[in-house]
Amino acid sequence: MKKISIVIPAHNEEGNVALVYQKIKEVFDTLEHYSFEIIFVNDGSRDNTQQQLEELSRQYEEVKFIEFSRNFGHQPAVKAGMDNAYGNAVISMDGDLQHPPELILQMIQKWEEGFDIVFTVRKYPKEISLFKRKTSDFFYKILSGLSDVDLTKGGGSDFRLMDAGAVEVMRNFHEDDLFLRGLTSWMGFKQTGINFTANERLSGKSSYNLKKMITFAFTGITAFSVKPLYIAAYLGFLFSAISVIGYAIYVIYSFIAKTEISGWASLIMTIVFFGGLQLIILGIIGIYLGKIFKQVKDRPNYIIKNKNF
Repeated sequence: MKKISIVIPAHNEEGNVALVYQKIKEVFDTLEHYSFEIIFVNDGSRDNTQQQLEELSRQYEEVKFIEFSRNFGHQPAVKAGMDNAYGNAVISMDGDLQHPPELILQMIQKWEEGFDIVFTVRKYPKEISLFKRKTSDFFYKILSGLSDVDLTKGGGSDFRLMDAGAVEVMRNFHEDDLFLRGLTSWMGFKQTGINFTANERLSGKSSYNLKKMITFAFTGITAFSVKPLYIAAYLGFLFSAISVIGYAIYVIYSFIAKTEISGWASLIMTIVFFGGLQLIILGIIGIYLGKIFKQVKDRPNYIIKNKNF
């Protein structure tokens, strides 16, 4: 029998983990030639998620858990599960049932057809706010344009299947700012996508607020491209040329017309504008320097406090 490892990061998911297990078990009850294990990664939960996982693991041998020493984030949690998953294929998915377990059947079918990576292309239901849908589409459009990876629109979901060979390659990555969605696309291999409509969150509240989404967007863009640095340089040359040409014309006109070159307002506006532009460029450079600073320290992406396997 082929074994499928399922990695599920869990942060304050005490109301979801048991039902997620039941839903996944129902899927595999229909499959004759496959066994499964579920590796829950407790990412510093502050509720009773860990107690729920320990109880589930005592009841069902398929349930494994990894407990972090603190909250390290969603991407390190997925990476930790993959680092400890040794099935013939590994599926990563969220623990709130927004990723429908029924899709696992199609993912395995595509894998058996010879695809090494089966990603999912997420479609939002009408109940999801227009702001969420538009910002998500905008993010992946910007990421594809600014980086060296091509993410299918909506294909940035962490709901995917990876063959054991692809997972072994992923284990060798030791980047500080993990962006697994981009890494999966960058790796290559034979890939295909499956469309799905995201469900409503089962229970609890998502910890992904606007600030985290913006930070995640910057991580994705700067992890796969230096184009923002080139854009900053081009902007510097462009506005320098505009200012030189514009003010040269103004000075010549004032000399011919014998008008006084005056106006503290225009001077202040010019200083503020170019000062702001310089700060933006320095900020972009600072982001890259910060990433280098964190990477050279070579700290682990996560620390495991406890696990039952």
